[in-house]
Amino acid sequence: MMLRSLAVVVAVAFVAACDHSPAAPTTDRAASLSPSAASIVATDAAPVAATALVQGRQDVVVNMQDACDPDTFNAAVGPGTCVRAGGMQFDRFIAQLTRLGFVGPWHFAPNEANVHVGQTFVAANNGGEVHTFTEVADFGGGIVPGLNALAGVPIVAPECKALESDDFVAPGATYREDVEHAGHLKFQCCIHPWMRLEAKSSSR
Repeated sequence: MMLRSLAVVVAVAFVAACDHSPAAPTTDRAASLSPSAASIVATDAAPVAATALVQGRQDVVVNMQDACDPDTFNAAVGPGTCVRAGGMQFDRFIAQLTRLGFVGPWHFAPNEANVHVGQTFVAANNGGEVHTFTEVADFGGGIVPGLNALAGVPIVAPECKALESDDFVAPGATYREDVEHAGHLKFQCCIHPWMRLEAKSSSR
């Protein structure tokens, strides 16, 4: 019951911040475990291919991928949750996450990078769900407690508790993050916390 309550609180807070009307989950299970229980209603924009981005020498493109099936994800979570064509059904998604702690098609590509201070990560959402590309000090859970539990990361990364509306990247959109310091950098999705990237940053 507590798990469901936390998911509902996060969803309501996020929707209010983004000024969107929430889509009502069809089941308690979907409310606590859905990958987009705290996400905005995605737009119908076509995914942006990395090759279509206007890239400068400073850009490091990261593709944000998923494989949601619109019929089953939208039925379980709410209309607009998934806007891609075809893909993995919701029950199979939950089954794989329960068994493995991650779902392979939901990932950042690449998941490792060597970068320099002054470059810019350009995270392009080529999937059908909303994602974030959030720099964290240490990997942890995200804003959907049910997914955190299944992924084995019950402790939420503090940075995921301080998200702003423009941190959420809708399908077809991009997010830019400048590399401002040298060291070991970590990025994760604050909805699907197994989506991660590690980067070694150095000064030029």
